[in-house]
Amino acid sequence: MKHNAEVQKTRHDGAKWAAVAILIALAVIGNSYFSDQALLYRVLGVVVLGAAACAIALVTTKGRELAELARNARKEIQRVVWPTRQETIQTTAIVLVAVLIVGLMLWLIDTILGWAMSGIIG
Repeated sequence: MKHNAEVQKTRHDGAKWAAVAILIALAVIGNSYFSDQALLYRVLGVVVLGAAACAIALVTTKGRELAELARNARKEIQRVVWPTRQETIQTTAIVLVAVLIVGLMLWLIDTILGWAMSGIIG
């Protein structure tokens, strides 16, 4: 298992990021330029250019680090012990009762203070 693996900066990362920016710009400008075309074709063009931009971004140093982070996050999610349905219902009930009690206490304090101020002000 690789922890804190050092990833060397690959050659031409700057050019790859420039290509990503150009592809995204082409998608935005092309969508605007071809506004008279059917929406389906414009969406397909944006999706294809976006997928190409993602593919190029993933071969950069930062892209590989992002992919590794996503893999590690998926492994961590699989390790989580999720609560059962009964535990979730019980916890939700406890929270709702606590909110109700605090709400009633705040209402009571507000009512008493409002009554007191009415008595003082007249």
